[in-house]
Amino acid sequence: MASIRPFAAVRFAKQHDISSLIAPPYDVLDEAGKAKLQAKDPHNIVTIDLPHLPPKTVGPDETYTKANQTLQDWLKQGILKRDVRTATYPYMQSYEHHGRTYHRRGFITLVKLSPFGEGHVIPHEKTYDAPIEDRLKLMRATRMQLSPIFGLFSDPRNEVTSLLYQNVGKPDLTATLDGVRSDLFSVIDAELENKVIDLMGTKPIYIADGHHRYTTALQYQKEARAAHGGELPPDHPANYCMFVLVGMQDPGLLILPTHRLIGGIADFNIEAFRKAISPSFQIDEMAVPVDRMNDAVDALASGSPNTFGLYDGKTRRLYSLKLINQDLLKPLEPKRSDAWRQLDVAILQRYLLDEILQPKFAGGKELTKGYTAYAHEIAPQVDGKKYQIALLLRPTPLHALEELGKHGEVMPQKSTFFVPKLATGMVMNPLESL
Repeated sequence: MASIRPFAAVRFAKQHDISSLIAPPYDVLDEAGKAKLQAKDPHNIVTIDLPHLPPKTVGPDETYTKANQTLQDWLKQGILKRDVRTATYPYMQSYEHHGRTYHRRGFITLVKLSPFGEGHVIPHEKTYDAPIEDRLKLMRATRMQLSPIFGLFSDPRNEVTSLLYQNVGKPDLTATLDGVRSDLFSVIDAELENKVIDLMGTKPIYIADGHHRYTTALQYQKEARAAHGGELPPDHPANYCMFVLVGMQDPGLLILPTHRLIGGIADFNIEAFRKAISPSFQIDEMAVPVDRMNDAVDALASGSPNTFGLYDGKTRRLYSLKLINQDLLKPLEPKRSDAWRQLDVAILQRYLLDEILQPKFAGGKELTKGYTAYAHEIAPQVDGKKYQIALLLRPTPLHALEELGKHGEVMPQKSTFFVPKLATGMVMNPLESL
């Protein structure tokens, strides 16, 4: 199972509040977002972490070389420094959602790499080549893992979290970004760390976010092995990857659904749609006004499994779609497990989009697709122009990650949305001696 170890992180020096120096994950930023962060402070981590735009595309070599030069300059100037001792870093994010305050407690550590399907790290999404090549070029240039992977583990009694947070005291660093407060602590206690290592040694880790970065680390490890004649010393930094690990049962862990905005439908008609999906679904109009879309999403989340919402932008009406035929995907995906075929996102993608909307309502042409995790964004975007309808989802249950992991299966794209996103720049993981 999971093999973890403490490490000596690189982090920003001298300041306790580093709000102006951290950034969201690189792949959610555009040119304006990057410029806004750099305007806060010229030493914002985004300068190194996002050297080329747009994100997830491969840039010219010189952009990555320049990122490394900036990194080396900051190290020489003392803007960044490496901790003298190895540590485990408890990391808490505090945020509000629907008027309630959450505190998501995890910890930053190194996890021993294992190829997907061959070890203790389990994916749930597919990866694509361009984002991996971009991150690999940056990792080769900087020899640094700049942002952590977000991993989940089962901790029903919160043993790991309780151990790490029992005497953390005041945070070493704090930062606030987009309304989310990040607090970083450090634990330098060999006995306590060994207890955590032993507990984690019985648990698999499920990647919540960062599949491309994990795959990048695997490729970097492969290249490092080749450079060392085919083998690496067991303690070589390239054998490990930096994670933020959060217990699945942590009360601050929140997962939202990613709703689908659908365009390319010339003239959507709810009665024609009802006929097309009958008798597999029951359709009912929801007694929820459009300006209370959050209520509709909450009703779905607390309602029956395999129930979807549909918003018709033309009539501005909301409908519920309740699955009646539980074997709907069996003839379409006979090689998939029952766990996969019961996923809401699988039913939506494989049946509602692939078998109904695209061939019968879009003339077989590719649908225009948009995504949002926030209910209040649906109606303004689904106005009959770019998008004609929206399909609302329930959150994907966390136990689905465990079930699919047993079968070696991955979910359709954008099946999960964990909030908040991890901050980049709290700590970094050097892949060689500095």
